[in-house]
Amino acid sequence: MYLGLDLGTSELKALLLAGDHRIVGVARAPLTVDRPQPLWSEQAPGQWWQALEQVMGELRGAHAEALSAVRAIGLSGQMHGATLLDAAGEVLRPAILWNDGRSGPQCEALARAVPRLGEIAGNLAMPGFTAPKLLWVREHEPEIFNRTARVLLPKDWLRFMLSGEAVSEMSDAAGTLWLDVGARDWSDELLAATGFTRGHMPRLVEGSEVSAQLKPELAARWGVGNGGAVLIAGGAGDNAASAVGMGLVEPGQGFVSLGTSGVVFVSTDRFLPNPAQAMHAFCHALPGRWHQMSVMLSAASAVSWAARTFRFADEAALLEAAASVAPAQRARCPLFLPYLSGERSPHNNPNAQGVLFGLTHAHGPAEIAYAVVEGVSFGLRDGFDTLRLPAGMPLREVALVGGGARSVWWGQLLADIFQVPLTLYAGSETGGALGAARLAWLADGGTVAEVCTLPPVKQKLTPSSDGADGHKSRHARFQALYMALRDQFR
Repeated sequence: MYLGLDLGTSELKALLLAGDHRIVGVARAPLTVDRPQPLWSEQAPGQWWQALEQVMGELRGAHAEALSAVRAIGLSGQMHGATLLDAAGEVLRPAILWNDGRSGPQCEALARAVPRLGEIAGNLAMPGFTAPKLLWVREHEPEIFNRTARVLLPKDWLRFMLSGEAVSEMSDAAGTLWLDVGARDWSDELLAATGFTRGHMPRLVEGSEVSAQLKPELAARWGVGNGGAVLIAGGAGDNAASAVGMGLVEPGQGFVSLGTSGVVFVSTDRFLPNPAQAMHAFCHALPGRWHQMSVMLSAASAVSWAARTFRFADEAALLEAAASVAPAQRARCPLFLPYLSGERSPHNNPNAQGVLFGLTHAHGPAEIAYAVVEGVSFGLRDGFDTLRLPAGMPLREVALVGGGARSVWWGQLLADIFQVPLTLYAGSETGGALGAARLAWLADGGTVAEVCTLPPVKQKLTPSSDGADGHKSRHARFQALYMALRDQFR
């Protein structure tokens, strides 16, 4: 039995996986984000631990026998968050999260300091990444910076609490701007540019390797492992873990994720940076594999914002209203720029803002709902267009994952806008936690062929040519609107 822990932005999820691929149990605990100032996004790590205690208590109450049979734990989670510890291992301040936009000036400074940044790290300096956050701390909170002895990513702080070991792995470390992504090792040049050394960093393992062991006192308290040693796998950043959970680990396999953020992900067999278009090139969670990824900062979170703002009962009600807009009426809907938290791919613009454009008296809640969902879909399409596969490497499989994937209507809209077939797999909503559990299985001796299988297909969404010209025309207007407003966002 294997336990996957997925530390997301809005919830922590725990999943028990049996050796025959059955999901035995799932528990969730909600998380909240603090935004004390514009562009800021923070969480107290103590909240993560409280959530972990909650899910472990729920699993013990409902699945005590399965929990006692757990042999290994895998970790997945939100990337880029800066968790600062002092020499005693105590947290110095709330963690600065992936969707925090305060470090724009520090990104510019880092790019000037290291002209080879994109070549080494495979990515542009963006406020979401970890290194610029620490430059901000150095400038605005120098006392805290000077006391910082270790910087951990969110899931790796959980590992530290679970085991006492400071360890990270390649896929998450690749999102810090401190990793030489091609070499799969810390870069002394990038660390020095932010005032750090390897001594401030956790040691590195591959995601499918053993990183540590669960503290015996925690194993006893939660009823894990039946008295034996419980391994902790390296794990993965959330998107690489989702790919492992969906079995999308071979070159040319990928997914579109409709989570809090929106992601287009494709696995590769080599390091293929394209920083000019704000595409991310990261290590995959398995040795000798990498992935390309475009990220938009507000996807399902934009739908949640619109549901609250326009007083829909919930996100499902908004999606139902959007689906009620007939295809013939879509051309007259407003346009929506979904940049509520700035944007990464392909614009790398922390100042970008959300816009509803073209409102008239004829527009009601349904038209606005459609505009929001369409705008998020167009933003994902912009990211999809930045992917740069090697010659001869086709897109073999594109899955649709994340909470938004529960809406088949939205999935079909995406397939029509992308003009690419999308596959819905069983259990796709548990991708990160399932991937973490699978990495635990690999660390316990499982093979990739045995563990990283494709789940059963629920539905295949084939793009329709009907309305394709209409989508193309509105997408062109969407792109032109951003370009017309780009300088105004400052």
